[in-house]
Amino acid sequence: MLLLLLAAACGDIRPYAGHPGGDAPRLVLPPAYRIAVPPPGQALLSDAGAAAFADSLAAALRSADVPAAATESNPLDWPLTVTAERQGETVVPRYGLSDADGAALGAATGKPVPLRGWGLEDPALFKEVASRDAPAIAALLGRVEASRKASDPKALAGEGPLRIRLAGVKGAPGDGNTSLNDRMSNFLTQLGYLPQDTAEGATYAVQGVVNAVTVPGNKQRIELQWIVSRRDGYELGRVVQINEVPRGSLNGLWGDVAYVAAEQAAHGIRDVLRNATTTEAPPAGAADGSAPAAAPARS
Repeated sequence: MLLLLLAAACGDIRPYAGHPGGDAPRLVLPPAYRIAVPPPGQALLSDAGAAAFADSLAAALRSADVPAAATESNPLDWPLTVTAERQGETVVPRYGLSDADGAALGAATGKPVPLRGWGLEDPALFKEVASRDAPAIAALLGRVEASRKASDPKALAGEGPLRIRLAGVKGAPGDGNTSLNDRMSNFLTQLGYLPQDTAEGATYAVQGVVNAVTVPGNKQRIELQWIVSRRDGYELGRVVQINEVPRGSLNGLWGDVAYVAAEQAAHGIRDVLRNATTTEAPPAGAADGSAPAAAPARS
């Protein structure tokens, strides 16, 4: 009975899609990457100074026409790791670039910075260093892109079925993380997409987040969000499923619950992609061109 009740409730799917507006033409062919610049933890800076330098570096990269954001990595981002080494009365920053799967792509070394200014975490100095070193990072990206295009031009040109990175599910009790991710992979395949665990060649990413909260009546409210994003870090939308179940009833196997939740959410994910990319053709091999209407949101 529990499984049937939860299965029925999983029909309450609300795809919150982005509004493409003037960005719609760019959504069809999103950038090949976005650089994520998290606050560096090994750069001889305080937490506040690390965040300030990450902001300055991301801004300088954007000025150099490199899509970048001062943030922790999203599933398809390329993280840029910043470290710094003291050499006498100077500090030498170093920049290491990895792909979204964690493979090292290359490194660049910045020019020495006066130790005193770096230690004082001077915003003007951070801006100067970031502007000075950004071209070296951009040149590194150029070499990486040239190498990738030479080795796999079809994948980078976006040819073939649409590839989606399944970045996993987190926060679910029991075996929910694994069961939901596996079922989602199956249903996205049935809809004509190519789900994969890695980021290489993927145009979009889907990540599941489960939040279980105890509510009155010895129950738990299970909120499942499927977050859809593209390569430049832009969040296209979310598919949200909410249900209340007896407390602890999902601490073991999810079974049919995962099956029904993933089946319904997969269609919501397709709706998010279609709403955001209005000029994009349906993926090859889709079973049909329709999607079930979303149930009205519960109060």
